[in-house]
Amino acid sequence: MPNSLESILLKKVKEGNQTAFEKLILQYEKQVYNIAYRMFYNEADAKDISQEVFLRIYQKIHTFEETSKFSTWLYRITINICIDELRKRKGKETYSIDETYKQEDGEMTKQYKLQEQGPEEVFLQKERIEALHKGIQKLPEDYKAVIILRDLQNFSYQEIADILSCSLGTVKSRISRGRIQLKNILLEQTRELFDHPNV
Repeated sequence: MPNSLESILLKKVKEGNQTAFEKLILQYEKQVYNIAYRMFYNEADAKDISQEVFLRIYQKIHTFEETSKFSTWLYRITINICIDELRKRKGKETYSIDETYKQEDGEMTKQYKLQEQGPEEVFLQKERIEALHKGIQKLPEDYKAVIILRDLQNFSYQEIADILSCSLGTVKSRISRGRIQLKNILLEQTRELFDHPNV
């Protein structure tokens, strides 16, 4: 069940209160952006997807039944929009290599604490993060979603099951298979790097 403040905001939003909608969305906009960013690894796409998510929420808010958490419903819509867009783009993907570590005033890098390290260690850690994100982009959509929600966004298995409307067993299976695929992708990327060191 949503908390009392959220329930009040939801009631006002359903009555057409724009200010209440803005207050409600403010609580979730960074999380939605982060999920979208990790699904696309592109700042412009993440912003576009976030806007589409909140537009969809505004249009569909009257269909939301407060028997579950608003956040679960919101993240389900976020993931569905991301997956729909990824499927539309299949075969015509483009990735930017210039767009690392400058997103959202540093919001993306806060979750990877580069503690008291020298320049070389910082560079190597950024390289590893870059390789991880590029690897995630190569995963099938269903595996990508669960890996991002579990390993990067720290949702519980049950929360992921609720967001994706699937069983706990399905979530665990996808995460296990997704991690294996990601490991193989990262190993392949490493081999390519050593085979073509100047590329």
